[in-house]
Amino acid sequence: MNLGLMGGTFDPIHSGHLVVAEEVRIGFGLDKVVFIPSARPPHKPGTVVTCPEHRYAMALLATASNPCFAVSRVEIERPGPSYSIDTVLHFREKDPDGKVFFVTGADAIAEILTWKDPAGLIQMCDFIAVTRPGYDLDCLRSLKQRLGTDLWSRIHIFKATPVDISSTEIRRRLSQGLPVRYLLPDQVLDYIIKVGLYRG
Repeated sequence: MNLGLMGGTFDPIHSGHLVVAEEVRIGFGLDKVVFIPSARPPHKPGTVVTCPEHRYAMALLATASNPCFAVSRVEIERPGPSYSIDTVLHFREKDPDGKVFFVTGADAIAEILTWKDPAGLIQMCDFIAVTRPGYDLDCLRSLKQRLGTDLWSRIHIFKATPVDISSTEIRRRLSQGLPVRYLLPDQVLDYIIKVGLYRG
């Protein structure tokens, strides 16, 4: 099985996440894309993040209509920080003969040398680095040189349909009572309203 892993805080999950996941699934011939809400993002110390159970529930609601999407609790249930290498190892052990693709933004890939055991991680899976509108790919030149040809060959740049939506902006708009419909699935918005998330 060709498996795509899409990690993030998903606070909240929005239409941009879903568009990228579907385009990556088709573009790389993935059998399934698994959304993995992080419990304790190590790169966001001190940042207030919504309860993992709420973020997991919103991810379930957002992906329910696509049989090629799934949501995993692996990082929510694992104690300690949510390191990507532990998550990839978890899925590799479940399907040793499968191929794992780690889907993330090109801006995150530019910082991959600050991740836990980056060389070991890149050797365990391929990376799909999704570009965002206006992102300067020249930022990755120094990374290419530092990784070397073998490791860099495991990183694939992917230009998805530009969807300039961010969870930060959605939270801001909700806190100010501004409209967010169509920026995220209706089911997710209904859940946010029902449980009272992101209120000012």
